[in-house]
Amino acid sequence: MRDRVRAILITDDGHLLTIKRIKPGQNPYWVLPGGGIEADDVSLEGALHRELREELAGEADIHALVHILATAGGREHFFLARIQQWNFANRTGPEFAEADRGQYVLQPIPLTNEGIGSITLQPPQIADFLRSCLAQAGDVFALPDLRTATARSL
Repeated sequence: MRDRVRAILITDDGHLLTIKRIKPGQNPYWVLPGGGIEADDVSLEGALHRELREELAGEADIHALVHILATAGGREHFFLARIQQWNFANRTGPEFAEADRGQYVLQPIPLTNEGIGSITLQPPQIADFLRSCLAQAGDVFALPDLRTATARSL
């Protein structure tokens, strides 16, 4: 089992920053930036910052841990963050060096129920979570921060 971190990245103009995955022989799907926690990551937040630097050459201000999803492979920790800067052309993650991994296309989408519904965001549970939050609160930044002493430790 391997835990992962993901970022619900909100841009200055209120869009959700996603990565469209295009793989040969499959329908496109979208994911949130992030990835696996490495042995030398000192915290969940540190792992997320590393992943954002690798995948987006980006920097973000982490606002809150808003969702934890248990999967067969481990847990996925979803952090809400405001993306400050990014340069998709300067990404350095190891997955970009492997041609058989397909394409990674950065795509901002409106942070609305319609925007989220217009893509196939994976895992589907996070799409449901975001749509539910938008329907109930309207503002994802109103979500409670789930970080505790236990959640911060690896």
